[in-house]
Amino acid sequence: MKKIITCLFISCTSVAMAQDSLFNDSATDQVEKKPVRIFNALKAINAKTTEVVGKGKMEFNVTHNFGDIGGKFGGIKNFFGLDNAVDVRIGFEIGIGKKLDIILARAKGASSQSKLFETGIKYQILRQLESDPSHPIALTAFVNAVVATNTSATTENVDNSYDDFSDRLSSTMQLIIAKKIGKVSLQLNPTLVTRGHSISYDDKTIFAMGGAIRVPVFPNFNLVVDYFHPFRSQESKDSFAAQAVPIKFYDPLGIGIEIVTPGHVFHLNFTNANEILENRFIPRTTNSWSKGQFRWGFTIARSFVLWRPKQKS
Repeated sequence: MKKIITCLFISCTSVAMAQDSLFNDSATDQVEKKPVRIFNALKAINAKTTEVVGKGKMEFNVTHNFGDIGGKFGGIKNFFGLDNAVDVRIGFEIGIGKKLDIILARAKGASSQSKLFETGIKYQILRQLESDPSHPIALTAFVNAVVATNTSATTENVDNSYDDFSDRLSSTMQLIIAKKIGKVSLQLNPTLVTRGHSISYDDKTIFAMGGAIRVPVFPNFNLVVDYFHPFRSQESKDSFAAQAVPIKFYDPLGIGIEIVTPGHVFHLNFTNANEILENRFIPRTTNSWSKGQFRWGFTIARSFVLWRPKQKS
């Protein structure tokens, strides 16, 4: 299954890149058409978007997830989750090309795999163009590699039972497909997560289908929702449910408000996902909205110009 999905990922990327090159070559002597800005930020809530930073620019972003608002670990005793910082990610996304970003980040982590370093690339294969039926969608590829640097457990068969360096590694491959229809932005995020180490009865490789929608409410004020459904094997679900302390997994769902100001995009998020990285929240969301196990979080992003691309003469 992993090999099939990987081949499909590479094939789709290659075909789309060839298509993009063909369009660019045929339009060399024409005025470049304006691309559609489908989302205002590089992320919806949990999901990456098709947007890239742009050549010569860098975005510094901070994402913060607090503790449960309700349930056993929420309520007034923990100030509705604000007393706890379950996960924090500080990242830099640098545009080294017009359509190519590199990603460097550090995340706290919210479970037995923590102190996470992330590197990644994001390439915008196609852009939706205004009044151009040959470019009706945007298509972006995202790949990352994450290493957990926390101490290895002394017990066996837990998430951080690291025998060697490869056990600390995980990766995400994602094709992000988006389209703006009128003022509404829609997106799909087919995702593949692979892990160097997992508990013996868990799936090392998990495919998930994600999606996002952005709906404007007022000027510079938008409603954003995203969702992922991991296709975990029934055998894995049954094994976790049969443990002395049963574990049930839930689909990550995020609902947020986006506020756009000059130079900043501010997100006020609510999600049942503890962790921020795809490598962790897709295989490891055990919180339920219906039990009050969702949290307040936020993302603040600020863009900088590192260098100005040379103007064509």
